[in-house]
Amino acid sequence: MPELRKDPVLGRWIIISKERSKRPTDFIIEEYKSSGGFCPLCPGNEKTTPNEVLVLGREPGLPSNSSRWQVRVVPNKFPALVIEGELEKEGEGLYDRMNGIGAHEVIVESPNHDDRFAFLPPEQMLLIFQAFRSRINDLSRDERFSYVMVFKNYGRAAGASLEHPHSQLVALPILPRMVTSELEGTLSYYKYKDRCIYCDIIRQEIQQDIRLVCQNDHYVTLTPFAPRSPFEMWILPKKHSSSFTDVNEESLQGLVDIFSESLQRLDLCIPNVPYNFVLHTQPLRSEPLEHYHWHFEIVPKLTSIAGFEWGSGFYINPMPPEDTCRYLKDAM
Repeated sequence: MPELRKDPVLGRWIIISKERSKRPTDFIIEEYKSSGGFCPLCPGNEKTTPNEVLVLGREPGLPSNSSRWQVRVVPNKFPALVIEGELEKEGEGLYDRMNGIGAHEVIVESPNHDDRFAFLPPEQMLLIFQAFRSRINDLSRDERFSYVMVFKNYGRAAGASLEHPHSQLVALPILPRMVTSELEGTLSYYKYKDRCIYCDIIRQEIQQDIRLVCQNDHYVTLTPFAPRSPFEMWILPKKHSSSFTDVNEESLQGLVDIFSESLQRLDLCIPNVPYNFVLHTQPLRSEPLEHYHWHFEIVPKLTSIAGFEWGSGFYINPMPPEDTCRYLKDAM
């Protein structure tokens, strides 16, 4: 029988359609084929992108926008929001509008065109997370911005338009609805129980060990109780923290280790599966929040959003998270 499950943070309902249950081998994944041709993100083509705003791992003494780098951050050539100008908020009757002010940047994750995030060397992945932290800190100084969203689209089905390994960030002048919903949900739980709901989730999942994929000294990876997609995973720090930018180098190394392991387990279950990951962290310039817990959410692109989902707000997931966790555990 199908099962309805409620997300404990957002109150969002998910339909677990067990009658449609699948094995990992039942999912049809488009074969990855490099298209070849010109790539603006490859070394030697730096002049075809906007001027870099951050570079890590370049040999000392070389000029800006030259080759021999390990991670490079540049403004998106076709940005969703632009950094120049003022917000100029105004109303039009009952409607509100403002200028599309923000920042949209591309984090080029490796100089090697065919690298895959899941299989990067640890030192390379560490540079990427350091770049995330550095850019959030830098953009937080701009009073126009309220939030920085960091995300990755891997695979054409997940929205990637360039093959070269990269992720993106967008600085926004307003809080996204997803963030405000999380903040409201976690605050409501905190007022009732005087505890962080994510800390309680971590404790329960470690104790039950039915949705716990893997863990190390600093982090856990779990399949959430009410997942939107088969093989959805959350990566959370064991120690309470509301801001990703507060993470130290030792903890960052733990994040690299568990991120690599989690994505490699996923790839062993469904090779080359398209996915998105998104960093969830507190708003810019906030004081530490006792009720909120930063984390990454990894959502494979294995189901389609159609009329029922758009009309109802429900997601239909053909695989219980306990089953996907078992597959992920057994993969390595």
